[in-house]
Amino acid sequence: MEEVKEVLDKMNINYDIIFHPAVTTVEEAKKYIEGINVIPTKTMFMEDKSSKKVYLFVLPADKKLNLKDLDTIQFGKEKDLKEKMNLTFGTVSIFGLLNNKEHDIKVYIDNSLKKTDKITFHPNDNTKTILILVKDIIKFLEDLNYDYEFIYM
Repeated sequence: MEEVKEVLDKMNINYDIIFHPAVTTVEEAKKYIEGINVIPTKTMFMEDKSSKKVYLFVLPADKKLNLKDLDTIQFGKEKDLKEKMNLTFGTVSIFGLLNNKEHDIKVYIDNSLKKTDKITFHPNDNTKTILILVKDIIKFLEDLNYDYEFIYM
């Protein structure tokens, strides 16, 4: 968490933090942001079955990712998540890119989030939720030189 705050502060990115008990699902986390004008998101760690390329998919919490449309893409394994982002299931977040030494993760963001103002992420710690503007997440990705793309999911 401290590293995330330090990086966001250095990038001059504004954010709010909500503290809460540990949560491992989006449904659990949503109750701590009730009444706040924000779109809760989920971040999914995915792998290509054949090439072993790794991706993060960011989408609204209530949206389902249709894996049938993604052919060779599957949920990543926890050991790969630990190796690539130093995270465990239940803490996957865009901020895990700070731990990706190989800098080899492609980020896909659901196109519907473009039209949104503020979204949520865990700061690599599932006892906190960061509220952040979409434009600032883009700034975060660009400042870290990560490839990202808005797509229809």
